Amino acid sequence: MEALAPAKETIEKLLTSMGQLGASDLHLKVRYAPFYRIAGHLRKVDLPPIPDSVYLEAMLIDLVPEPLRERFRTAEDLDFSARGATGDRYRINSFRSTGELHAAIRRVQSRIPTFEELNLPKVYLDTISKCSEGLILISGVTGCGKSSTLAAMIEYINQHRSMHIITIEDPVEYMFTPKKSIISQREIGIDVPDYRDALRFVVRQDPDCILIGEMRDRETMAAALQAAETGHLVFGTLHVADAQQTFSRMLEFFPRQEHAFVRSSLANSLKAIMCQRLLPGIDESKRFPATEVLLTNSVVKDKIVREEDEDIPAIIAQCAEEGMRPFATSLCELIEKELVHYDTAMDYAPNREALASAVKGIKTASQSLVGRLRK
Repeated sequence: MEALAPAKETIEKLLTSMGQLGASDLHLKVRYAPFYRIAGHLRKVDLPPIPDSVYLEAMLIDLVPEPLRERFRTAEDLDFSARGATGDRYRINSFRSTGELHAAIRRVQSRIPTFEELNLPKVYLDTISKCSEGLILISGVTGCGKSSTLAAMIEYINQHRSMHIITIEDPVEYMFTPKKSIISQREIGIDVPDYRDALRFVVRQDPDCILIGEMRDRETMAAALQAAETGHLVFGTLHVADAQQTFSRMLEFFPRQEHAFVRSSLANSLKAIMCQRLLPGIDESKRFPATEVLLTNSVVKDKIVREEDEDIPAIIAQCAEEGMRPFATSLCELIEKELVHYDTAMDYAPNREALASAVKGIKTASQSLVGRLRK
């Protein structure tokens, strides 16, 4: 085990190695050696433990944007982003635990991935191609690839449409280079104090497309709905597992007496809810997304207004020809393509019976085809 180098040299080496090893995250904790997360698994780095908060602060201080450095030294939690020597960007959260400074660092590749590279279904691209206004939500738990999906969507618009795109992020992750579109990326804490202030003025900045990094509260959700209803294309994320829960979370932001109005607004403006979860692959160095997609049609709009959200999963399953897809279909495809193990897919399946039935259907169809070919 090698000794710890000076703090600045240590963090530079750790960040550079993240890209070389394909690590998604780096964990820095006082009295622990650094840990990488590679393909979803934590791997201990062959270094001595970080001795104290003074050393860790020295590791991080040059990465902290100048306006946030005083807060970094005193705040219990702080989000910020930084660019490394390789061109990769890093989303960093510093926090206190038992009085000591800790940090979690997420690597964001410098090159924006495409839909194909992210293994996303064609309906993602088709939806973006057709929508020029309305609300598109990307839902999923932490670490499921929401930021990469949003980046691919914004980059597609950037390459194919002439729009003014404003992003409101905490912090900024992927950096966009204007192509056909012009882009304004605003970072919370640096360019604007909070989401509320950013959204209060965003429609005055002549946007065509607005990306809201996270729907956190009533004001954020209300501003997104208002912007979508007034002719803007709005993207946002929610930390929920599936489409049905997405409706529940959105409504939780509002008092019960406002739910009818919110539902009416959603029925008018919502275009799609796209949910994801990342599965470890058969190739342990890779992960693959399972997806659920709800597109709004007349039936979905009626269900939203009538407060019949419990029917959403059945509608998704029955409307495959329109591009909708349940998690069972996506998981089944991953198994069929031999990208993930059957047992892994079962562990991540929200409905094990639906997945088992879908896999059985494919096996039956395959056996039938083989029988016909032999004849």
